[in-house]
Amino acid sequence: MEGILLVAQIRNRASLSLGISKAQETSGHFDLKILSGTANPELAREVAEYLELGVSPVKIQPFSDGEIYVQLQESVRGVDCFVVQSTCSPVNENLMELLIMLDALKRASAGRITVVMPYFGYARQDRKAAGREAITAKLVADLLTTAGADRVVALDLHAPQIMGFFNILVDHLYGSPVLIDYMNSLNLTDVVLVSPDVGGVARARAFAKKLNDSPLAIIDKRRTKHNEAESLSLVGDVKGKTAIMVDDMVDTAGTLVKGAELLRREGAKSIIACSTHAVLSGPANKRLEESCIEKLIVTNSIPHDPAKISKKIVQVSVAKLLGEAIARIHDDSSVSELFE
Repeated sequence: MEGILLVAQIRNRASLSLGISKAQETSGHFDLKILSGTANPELAREVAEYLELGVSPVKIQPFSDGEIYVQLQESVRGVDCFVVQSTCSPVNENLMELLIMLDALKRASAGRITVVMPYFGYARQDRKAAGREAITAKLVADLLTTAGADRVVALDLHAPQIMGFFNILVDHLYGSPVLIDYMNSLNLTDVVLVSPDVGGVARARAFAKKLNDSPLAIIDKRRTKHNEAESLSLVGDVKGKTAIMVDDMVDTAGTLVKGAELLRREGAKSIIACSTHAVLSGPANKRLEESCIEKLIVTNSIPHDPAKISKKIVQVSVAKLLGEAIARIHDDSSVSELFE
């Protein structure tokens, strides 16, 4: 891994393209910087461009034994710093890199440190489902706080209660506006929104409301083991309709593909899926290619090379959403208004 240079100074600019807020200059100097680790530097660059920033210098490289070295390449004293880093695969390396960056910022006297996590790894380990298990999501929250984070911006947490694992401020963003904008561009008719399980009903209902109050269906499933699920029955009517399956993430795609097969048997004329986080581990791409799913719409919260993933996958960017949230936090204005 080569060292990368990432962080910048804010320039004079017109109102943000969403037309709501504008990062301010204070005390005659530029006081907002965007930093990135190596997990998703392209997304960090897009966020910086939205804010009319550059992405600027942090040196990140491994030692020969695998330890990670981080050095900030310019002063951050008193600066409002935002670190963009998904803890996606390789999860442990990206998490450790983030923790070291936070420590470097803290020791360099950064004014405020906000972690922008488009994808929060370990989020699925949010409770004890069996005896003697760790609640790793809580552990990661504690590690981020101890390392120096003052605030966290997260996108579509697997379980909203994870916000309560932190003893610092957490801004929970939703990828739905970006996904819905793309789905609206498809001009679909006779749509029914489908939740792949009971736990995702609230998410699917929110999508349905924003897509012309479309009807809702629910897949009843039972999980037999980790990353394996058996779809049993469908609650609702999908016959002759375009079924849109909504989930927060696609990992091995087993649940998604089984759900699509059930929808096909129940008479859906076409099947589209959308998800904020495309983990795409193991056989996911092969399963998607061989499935009856026509299109899978995902965000770029986790980076993927389009040439190496299923041709059915469409990636849409959350850079403007993250950039606007950063501008609002910097300005001490409302973040929740983004979703009202």
